[in-house]
Amino acid sequence: MRVELDEPKCVASGQCVMAAPDVFDQREEDGIAFLLEEEPPADSLDDVREAVAICPAAAIRLVDQ
Repeated sequence: MRVELDEPKCVASGQCVMAAPDVFDQREEDGIAFLLEEEPPADSLDDVREAVAICPAAAIRLVDQ
């Protein structure tokens, strides 16, 4: 599975970072999220699915490869 983050859509709420801190982080200057792991390990996928579900901007997708 691969994570896609549409940074222009991000509203800097930080929900993804709280749900999956090993996969997402936020830029210091504006709070916009960025990916730490584009292809997270299997044990992180439940956290990533939660991040997808709670993102207020719907800026995150989990894609089959």
